[in-house]
Formats: sequence, C-alpha cells, structure tokens
Amino acid sequence: MTTSALPALSDIPEAAIPGLLRIENSDRDATTPIILDMLRSVYPHDQIFGDFCPVQGFIEAPPRELYEYLADTRCLEEWTYSLRGFTETAEPGLWVSHDRLGDNTNIYTRTVANPDAMTVDYHCAWDQSEHLWMIYLMRVVDAQVVFDKPGSVVLWTNCHHPFYDRNPYQDTAPDKRKVWVGDFWEMFSAGHQLELDNLRAIAEYRAAHGLPIKPDWMSE
Repeated sequence: MTTSALPALSDIPEAAIPGLLRIENSDRDATTPIILDMLRSVYPHDQIFGDFCPVQGFIEAPPRELYEYLADTRCLEEWTYSLRGFTETAEPGLWVSHDRLGDNTNIYTRTVANPDAMTVDYHCAWDQSEHLWMIYLMRVVDAQVVFDKPGSVVLWTNCHHPFYDRNPYQDTAPDKRKVWVGDFWEMFSAGHQLELDNLRAIAEYRAAHGLPIKPDWMSE
C-alpha cells in the first residue's frame, strides 16, 4: 500500500524552527551519529532502563490544546522522525503510513485517547495490522498543577515487548528488508528524546505565534 504526503507544518515557514530533526532534512545516516552522541556508553541502556523507555519534558503550550493535537493520529506526520504519509484504512480509526527507518515498511497505527486523563496511546505495528503490539504510552499533564506555571508536561513510556527481539510476522515483511524495529531499541531513549524535542519546538512555535496547536489541515 502506498501513502501520500500530508500538508504537515504547512502553517510554519521553512527553517523557522532551528534544530528540528526530521528525515527530510537529516537522513538516517546523518542522524545516527547525533543519537549516538546523546547516549553514554558508561551508562548501558539495559542497566538504566531495562524493559522500559521513559522520556518526559515541559512544553510551553496549553495542555488541552496539546492533548487534542496528540490525540489526532495525523500529528505523527509532523513531530516523529520518520513516519510519513498517513492514510486512514477501510477500518475506521486505523491508519497506515510509511516508516522510513525501514525499506518499504508500512506501519499501522490506532490511537486510543482519554480526554479526561489526557492520555494518548499509539498502538502500532510494522507490516501488519492484526496485532498492534508496539504501544507508545503518552500523558499530557497541566504544568500549573505540577510546576505552578502555565504549560504542559508530557510523559512518554515504551515497554520492551518480546516481539522487539523476534519478529513473529516475517511473512508480512517486505522482501530483502535488512532491519527490524527491535534493532533500534537501544536507541529508543535518544530517538524519542529527539522526537519529544521536535514536538516541543513545533508546539511552542505555534503557541508563541498565536497559531492553533492543532493546525487547520488536521481539522478537515
């Protein structure tokens, strides 16, 4: 299945957000050294994180608006490093896009959001949509409550599902693909921090310039 580009970041002038890292301006070869530099070999990933990968940060943007942005699957077109071309499948709420970390790799995503708790869980999987085992757990917290100042705190955790170590759906994988999503597990902490920094930069730019956090193209 092919996917097409969405009008991501069309409300923001090109180069208006210095340091934004997306696959369009920094390919995998260029970005890998950046991520490796964020890691410290003296603190092994397994020793620190074990089966969990948590990242968190403060964003100067209204929490409810940020939650509504994150609750729309298409936002991943903007702030993730490599997910592009989101298209809703025939199954309502299930989206397919292309993960450009893998050659010819489709990724399926269903977003499960709770407006009362402001939680947003992305249920994903490479290659097939029957078992969405990659779960990205996110929560938006009102910073006024926890930091006594306006803004949002974003908490993001991944768990090391055993399928990261072995792909049980090899029959659905594209021919000759050399990588598996689990090959990147030890880089998740740095990679997710990179993406959280992207999210912060985009949301704070819009908030500072009076733009809606969820852009108009996502409301169509």
